[in-house]
Amino acid sequence: MEDVIIIGAGPCGLSAAIECKQRGLSTLILEKHNIVHSIYLYPVNMQFFSTAELLEIGGIPFATPNDKPFRHEAMVYYRKVAEHYKLRIAAYEEAEQITKQPDGTFIIRTNRRSGGPREHHARHVVISSGYFDHPNMIGIPGEDSDKVTHYFREAHPYAGMKVAVIGGSNSAVDAALELRRVGAEVTVIYRGEDLSGNIKPWVRPIFDSAVSKGDIQVRTRSAVIRIEDDFVVVQSMEDGSQEQLANDFVLAMTGFRPDRGLLGASGIQMSADLDKPVFDPATMESNVEGLYVAGVVASGRNANEVFIETGRGHGSLIANHIAGKLAEQKSPASRL
Repeated sequence: MEDVIIIGAGPCGLSAAIECKQRGLSTLILEKHNIVHSIYLYPVNMQFFSTAELLEIGGIPFATPNDKPFRHEAMVYYRKVAEHYKLRIAAYEEAEQITKQPDGTFIIRTNRRSGGPREHHARHVVISSGYFDHPNMIGIPGEDSDKVTHYFREAHPYAGMKVAVIGGSNSAVDAALELRRVGAEVTVIYRGEDLSGNIKPWVRPIFDSAVSKGDIQVRTRSAVIRIEDDFVVVQSMEDGSQEQLANDFVLAMTGFRPDRGLLGASGIQMSADLDKPVFDPATMESNVEGLYVAGVVASGRNANEVFIETGRGHGSLIANHIAGKLAEQKSPASRL
């Protein structure tokens, strides 16, 4: 019987495990992929918006020669932190069901990539799963074509190709710039009046310069309404006019959403607004006693409202609450 089982080995799950371990709680992390899988899925050359200090967990300094760390540096950092604290991580083991027992403890049923089903028992459970498994679909004809992807890793496969990038966030801008560097013909298509106001300030001037030179085409107030084998149809949101653009590939940088399935099946209620789990922000405990949420899974439909720098603090709230409850249960007064 574990004191705490944490589902998800992202930065916020690792932070929660460290906080629990530092308070003497037996802790196990279940991760259906590899450690910090969401970061692994970032574009290969991605640079964080945050400084290294804001990505640190467990009081371990994040050393980097760069003003803002890169993806590969973050993967090394979080691996080293997990090793430093000797965290117990069951990788490639997916939590499929959480059942609360009459005595208040939990059974977590899992499936291992090699080895099949298994059961774990815990007094408390923390759900800290990520969101990259579930891209936000546009819902247009042709979106299921093999020329369309919601995941951009690197530009090399698109060299010399005609590529439409759907979206106006950092991911869309970063992808467009990388694509331009390998000689792709890039068109960014976005519904808004202008690109996101949160574009990295050191990147926006470079992007604007590429647009002014004609190296990147931009269609704002526009939407892709159909994807065909060798072209896409773009419709103006101002006058409804349509334009057909020659096209080889589509990168739909439309964001992702957390998986709510495990939350709902575990009895966690969702708020009416933004499909957000119900929890106490002071403790991160859900409406199910002993079941907590941490990291991006605690956000609403806009997964961007919780970042590593905010979600990493959830662990200390959770650990303090669990440690306090266990101490109270062990006190002589509680047995009177």
